Amino acid sequence: MQILLLDLSKNGYQIFTALALDIDFWKGLLIIISMMIFILFIRSYYRTQHALQWWSCRQSLKLFLEAEIIRDNLLQEFFIIRRSLELLPVENQGLSFSQTQECLTKTHNFHLSLAQLSDRLFPAYLPDSLPLAISCTIEPWVRSHPHFNFHIDMPESWRHEPAKTSLIVLRALEELLEITVPEVLTELSIHISLKQLENIGQLMVKISYPNVSALTFYSRLPELNYLCESFRFLTSGKTFRRSNSNSVAWYFCWSVPAL
Repeated sequence: MQILLLDLSKNGYQIFTALALDIDFWKGLLIIISMMIFILFIRSYYRTQHALQWWSCRQSLKLFLEAEIIRDNLLQEFFIIRRSLELLPVENQGLSFSQTQECLTKTHNFHLSLAQLSDRLFPAYLPDSLPLAISCTIEPWVRSHPHFNFHIDMPESWRHEPAKTSLIVLRALEELLEITVPEVLTELSIHISLKQLENIGQLMVKISYPNVSALTFYSRLPELNYLCESFRFLTSGKTFRRSNSNSVAWYFCWSVPAL
């Protein structure tokens, strides 16, 4: 009987020890997994933080440049128009044809500059038609880069969506072109398309470079990671790219509200 009790106590001790070791193992594993998840969360947090800081700096820089344009161009134009009117003799109410044309030209240029400034800050067609807003945004790029081959594929109609989402899509397109389109190259092909796949909007920008070295350089810039991370965070969407030979296609996808 004593031997039996001794065996049972030994077996119980072994079982208890095994259970304790097993519990310690799972506790240790749980701690390791928790630490890994925490580290991944911290890395994701700082990655998103850096991306949003980059996005904010870019938008602030755009506003600063627009303010410089207002101070250096628009206000100067307005001052010239005002001085021209002030210098006209009060007693001479009949203006010559040349004076009238000069005033009309200055007024027209001033109005055109204000309209362009307004479109740069918030495109006129954005609340109603994202495709039309994209086409209008690309138009200055086409005019200033006549040696580039632009192909714009926009749908005739588009579902209504919040203007803030459309503005983010438009700003992402502008940033992508500013980052990946070099001024020094003379041969470049750019294909921009907008599609709706069920309730998903998809903006595709495909850029074909003249050689592999240019493709490698302009598709691996760190600013592109910030741009994609910012877009994913601000739209709850996703981004990806596909490379083929001398070209790279960037995809920006986001949810489009159903009617």
